[in-house]
Amino acid sequence: MVESAEPEPSDGGGFVRDGVWHSVPRRAVATAPVDALILVDAQTAFLAGPEAVPDAGKLVDRLTRLLERARAAGALVVHLRNDGEPDAVDEPGAPGWELYLPVIESVREVVVAKSSDDGFDGTGLGDLVDRHGVRSVVIAGVLSEMCVSATAFGATEHGLRVVLPHDTHATYGLDDIPPTVVSRVAEHALGSDPEFVTAAEHVPFTGPGAGDEPPGHGA
Repeated sequence: MVESAEPEPSDGGGFVRDGVWHSVPRRAVATAPVDALILVDAQTAFLAGPEAVPDAGKLVDRLTRLLERARAAGALVVHLRNDGEPDAVDEPGAPGWELYLPVIESVREVVVAKSSDDGFDGTGLGDLVDRHGVRSVVIAGVLSEMCVSATAFGATEHGLRVVLPHDTHATYGLDDIPPTVVSRVAEHALGSDPEFVTAAEHVPFTGPGAGDEPPGHGA
C-alpha cells in the first residue's frame, strides 16, 4: 500500500495510513501573536443552566481568561451574538439570547449580530476587521461543528490567519457520539488552514497592525 507523506506537526493536518486518518499533534504554542479575538455565540443559553454545553463552567473560565488577555494586549474583541429563530433558546430578547460574558464596549470591543452560522456572512464583521487592520484571529466559543467551524472557515476565506485553541470551543453530543469527539471531528473538517493550538493560554495577543503579515503577503 502507498502511504501518503506525513507532514510536520506545524502543517496542522494529518496523514492517512491503511484507510485511517491519523491526526498531527496540535501546536503547543501559536506561531505568532494574534491581533483579534472572535467569541462565537458565548450566550446564556449555551453556557449556563441545564441546557448548557457539557463542562460549561470550565469553558467559561477559559473564555474569560482569554478575553481578559486580549483586552490587556489591545487586541480587537468581537462578541458574535446569534439571533435564533422564533421559539429557539437564542431567539432575540429571550433570556438565553443574552451574552454571558460581560462586554466592555469600546472602539476595540464590539458586539456583532448574526443570523447564520458564519459570523462573516451577511454581517459587517469583514469590514470591521479590515478597518482595524486585523491580520489574524483567535476563534473561540460554541458550537464547535456549527458556528465556530463556519466562522473559522469564513475568516480563512477572508484572508485571515486563524488560530483555533482546542480548549476554548465546545458543543453537545450527537446521538451516541460524545461531545469531545464531535469537537475533534469539527477541527479535522476545517483541514490544514487553521492553526490548531492545544491550549488558549499559549496564544499571545497584540494590537492590530503589530502582528504577522496576512496569508499570501510579505516578502
